[in-house]
Amino acid sequence: MPDAIDDLFRRFGKAFNKADVEEIAACVTDDFEWRLNSGGQPAGRVLKGKEALRAHFADKSRAHREARFSEARIHRAGDKLFGTFRVTGIDHAGQPFDRYGIDLYELRDGKIALKDSYMKAG
Repeated sequence: MPDAIDDLFRRFGKAFNKADVEEIAACVTDDFEWRLNSGGQPAGRVLKGKEALRAHFADKSRAHREARFSEARIHRAGDKLFGTFRVTGIDHAGQPFDRYGIDLYELRDGKIALKDSYMKAG
């Protein structure tokens, strides 16, 4: 029988595939931090809190179209987790992409508190 962490990441992954921001928000802490693969140094663009998460998904100029995540796996390393995945789709410039990535996660109180994202360059 799957445990609570497996259930959490299954919900989170399905929500990302559907770009269901409210379901994503339900899986994260109120002070959730997402360190995106793009932006300034050294941490990349950092979103803090559920409202920043909602604003990110609402900003269609930054969004990839038809993004589809596959080959997702969650790996446990003590009290930390990391997820490996493949994502394909159309970027904001209209170009197709196919990349592998990794996310480092921290959990708190049964929810995701940090998602630190890294992706192969296109």
